[in-house]
Amino acid sequence: MNTVPNPAWPELPLAEWQDTYATLHMWTQIVGKTRLALAPMENHWWQVALYVTPRGLTTSAIPYGERTFAVDFDFIDHTLWVRASDGATRGLALVARSVADFYAEYMAVLRALGIEVALMPSPVEVQTAIPFAEDREHAAYDPDAARRCWQILLQTDRVLKRFRGRFVGKASPVHFFWGSFDLAATRFSGRRAPRHGGGAPNCPDYVMVEAYSHECSSCGFWPGAGAIAEPAFYAYAYPEPAGYADHVVRPQGAYYHRDMREFVLPYEVVRGASAPDELLLEFAQSTYDAAAEHGRWDRAALDRARDEWP
Repeated sequence: MNTVPNPAWPELPLAEWQDTYATLHMWTQIVGKTRLALAPMENHWWQVALYVTPRGLTTSAIPYGERTFAVDFDFIDHTLWVRASDGATRGLALVARSVADFYAEYMAVLRALGIEVALMPSPVEVQTAIPFAEDREHAAYDPDAARRCWQILLQTDRVLKRFRGRFVGKASPVHFFWGSFDLAATRFSGRRAPRHGGGAPNCPDYVMVEAYSHECSSCGFWPGAGAIAEPAFYAYAYPEPAGYADHVVRPQGAYYHRDMREFVLPYEVVRGASAPDELLLEFAQSTYDAAAEHGRWDRAALDRARDEWP
């Protein structure tokens, strides 16, 4: 373990920023639903995700008629930018304000750019879904905490992209899902999966049916909530094969959470390591090994030769 923590992997105790986290979750859902409303459908809802940038998170280019535009969270200058392909740009300050006020001003910014869009007006994958226009409960914004969360996403994005390069089968981008507020990378066996039972709170079952239409192994980062009240890296397989939960994974400190049915590696284990990148890669690789071995994936066809790993 390091005696001096690596500043590239900052601390982010959930209890110290959970109000900002809850507000930012709603803000990212509003922006993400803009992409959901306008972008063409892709498998597993990949068209709705956000992506890590050197300054925050972005929708990437969203089509709008013959124009495109992008919405970017900048967690260095703490501004939400909307930039259109015709050069028009508008900014919205990221400061403590209610979700209702953020929603109203964001929609006004889009209209000022000539963008008219009807968004799904309530959040998904949360227990209490307050319509955005009525949500004055969530109104916190700690810019330092938001920056540290983005910094962890930035480091995780780097490492998971290295991990993604070890696989030649179908794999997702490394992307941020605003419904669950997590950064994820997913590999697929190539086989269809049993129909998912749905059940995500305030989310239609067809969303999960599409998301899990094919066998997969996924890993990523989550700031924590509910059953895991700390930031953590996670990994799971769908459908979970027999023997998966009892597979011995690495590194030391990783464990299988029986209620969540996921492997978990506390963020602090990675943050305190002398080589955080390698520790996280070890977790991603060993949990994938568990899914692929017990699920009998065709690894000769799907895995890149070890001497070719990036």
